[in-house]
Amino acid sequence: MTDALASTLVELLTPVAADAGLLLETVEVVRAGRHSTVRVVVDLPDGRGDVGVDDIAVAARAISEALDRADPIKGRYTLEVSSPGAERELSAPRHFRRAVGRDVRLTTGTGEVTGTVLRADEESVTVDVGGQERAIAYADLTGARVLVRL
Repeated sequence: MTDALASTLVELLTPVAADAGLLLETVEVVRAGRHSTVRVVVDLPDGRGDVGVDDIAVAARAISEALDRADPIKGRYTLEVSSPGAERELSAPRHFRRAVGRDVRLTTGTGEVTGTVLRADEESVTVDVGGQERAIAYADLTGARVLVRL
């Protein structure tokens, strides 16, 4: 996807997602020959909770209508609208705030930490690791992911 197309899609779809009560997380256009797939990931703006199927359906309809009106992608394409998923990668302070109460695996330059997110601010995340609170600066993280325990 070109930078111009990416900017156009973000500019077009950010307010559409917001009108649906969601935040535009990512937009990606994948081309395979003459066919393209537009992948849009939406999430709740902040706080705890999950994006529901009904939320995705509302967003998908609105995004489809906006793309049809503006027609920024030439030719045929398939639109996929989804949430970040249960085992999402955490890469921004907002992601960590949304993960409060959830189990996570954090990777730093010195190893891995698995624990439950207690709180998160703009600089660090605090996790409960075996009954001990541990604050880890985002700058020290090389990876972070929500874990689903069944």
